[in-house]
Amino acid sequence: MTDSKQENGDKAKSQGFDAKDLDPYLLKDPEAMAINFARALENLGKAATAWLAPRERGEIAQNAAEPVTDMVKTLSKVTEYWISDPRRTFEAQTQLMSSYFGIWMRSMQRMQGETPAPEPDSKDKRFADEDWQKNPFFEFLKQVYLITADWAEKIVAETEGLDEHTKHKAGFYVKQITAALSPTNFVATNPQLYRETIATSGENLVRGMKMLAEDIVKGHGDLKLRQTDMTKFAVGRDMALTAGKVIAQNEICQIIQYEPTTETVLKRPLLICPPWINKFYILDLNPQKSFIKWCVDQGQTVFVISWVNPDARHAQKDWAAYAREGIDFALDTIEKATGEKEANAIGYCVGGTLLAATLALHAKEKNKRIKTATLFTTQVDFTYAGDLKVFVDEEQLGRLEAHMDEIGYLDGSKMATAFNMLRASELIWPYFVNNYLKGQEPMPFDLLFWNADSTRMAAANHAFYLRNCYLRNALTANEMILDGQTLSLKDVKIPIYNLAAREDHIAPAKSVFVGSQFFGGKVDFVLAGSGHIAGVVNPPDKKKYQYWTGGAAKGDYDTWLTEAAENAGSWWPHWQAWIEAKDGKRVPARKPGGAALNAIEEAPGSYVMERV
Repeated sequence: MTDSKQENGDKAKSQGFDAKDLDPYLLKDPEAMAINFARALENLGKAATAWLAPRERGEIAQNAAEPVTDMVKTLSKVTEYWISDPRRTFEAQTQLMSSYFGIWMRSMQRMQGETPAPEPDSKDKRFADEDWQKNPFFEFLKQVYLITADWAEKIVAETEGLDEHTKHKAGFYVKQITAALSPTNFVATNPQLYRETIATSGENLVRGMKMLAEDIVKGHGDLKLRQTDMTKFAVGRDMALTAGKVIAQNEICQIIQYEPTTETVLKRPLLICPPWINKFYILDLNPQKSFIKWCVDQGQTVFVISWVNPDARHAQKDWAAYAREGIDFALDTIEKATGEKEANAIGYCVGGTLLAATLALHAKEKNKRIKTATLFTTQVDFTYAGDLKVFVDEEQLGRLEAHMDEIGYLDGSKMATAFNMLRASELIWPYFVNNYLKGQEPMPFDLLFWNADSTRMAAANHAFYLRNCYLRNALTANEMILDGQTLSLKDVKIPIYNLAAREDHIAPAKSVFVGSQFFGGKVDFVLAGSGHIAGVVNPPDKKKYQYWTGGAAKGDYDTWLTEAAENAGSWWPHWQAWIEAKDGKRVPARKPGGAALNAIEEAPGSYVMERV
């Protein structure tokens, strides 16, 4: 009997599990743990108070505009389909129970020292800790979770009778639920968290709940999830450092012109129209990453629109206002500062969508000031716009518009949450675990500082964008009306450099590719490696990623990619060559404002400093 036990023990060790492996999970100091649990609960109570107080005071409306309402309504339609037929329900349950039974059998085999059939290798970063494989209990939890999540997604995919939008929403919401319920998000079911809680006698939870209360207070009653140490950076001190001057401003923007660093510059100035959903300094994070500085160093005279961080005063500023008081105002400023009537223009993300619409408006008006346009990760057609379409339908948009009409804008945290939900397993839950369960301060990271430096959206502007782009897809349907003109992208015949990013979850590459086909002139479609930010902000000296070129964006995206030429490194030099091929004439370098305009203040200006 003793030999048999020894033999089983040796087998268990050979499978990578030993009773000694349980030692880090055994409570060492019950008294200290009890004290720290009490402290953690006290801090949790403070967090609950911070959440409830503004709601009790009426500062945060408790209405149906919360996404939970739509999620419940959507998933109830899936449930109705499966429970309406008992046979269908039984088959779905049997499929899940059979998978659970298989996991249980394999776990029993492992506990007895046998070698079960190997599970499919999971590349999920959440389960990187070795005890997810070594420890039978945690390995069992992991497999149950993965099987259940996969089953739930299949249930949605196999639900019949749903319209395409409802099915898309159901699939998205199920992914949000499964991401939230991952065993990695709970102390008792995450081996690393469990060990840390035991090792510190719960001190990690005391720190974490304190941070949770602080972040709800910072969010004025909503959780403002900290993704980086916001105290380590400051705009104008650590980022947005390229030398320049604010040379003009109005109610919705400032115009920055940057100091030249070359003796001669391209005759045709460059105007950058960034998104107003985030701040422009993503293109000027620091001197090593700055696209703006790189352009200046190539001999470009660079102008940037720095959008205002709107409040109730800007409630009625719509797309026509952003086109006229933003892009057209910038073009007027360029002409005053340089004497040039022509310019090249860049639009990034929604700034690119606005630029495309403005170009169509200019075409109607025979306005030929913009001679080339470059679009960064820009959608003009929203057929394949991805998971952001989940948040836009008539019912949800009606509630959102009613909310914005009350205060005049949409708070920036709402958009930030929506973007984070697109990659919840990477952008929400790891920070939740590290911050509030491990009690660890996040590391300083300039990109995440910029990401957290969110902006509000003027009510009329945001409503126009969501209705005309995501809901109606009006621009490519020739139904968008801007400043009294019905627009058609076929009227836009200037050369366009259209950059997509292969892993973009905000402006999917296929969506950008399809949109290329609606312009009336020659479009050079270029695909960058990486995503919405890293695909654009990719300095050549880093020698990272790659880009694909293949001429016109015609036919099918996957076919285009198969036939495209892959090029190592950054697309920036390729774009600069494209710009110079359109007009390479050079003139002596220009000082900001020229002789006509006086500097208002130093770059990056005051508008970008306004925090939510």
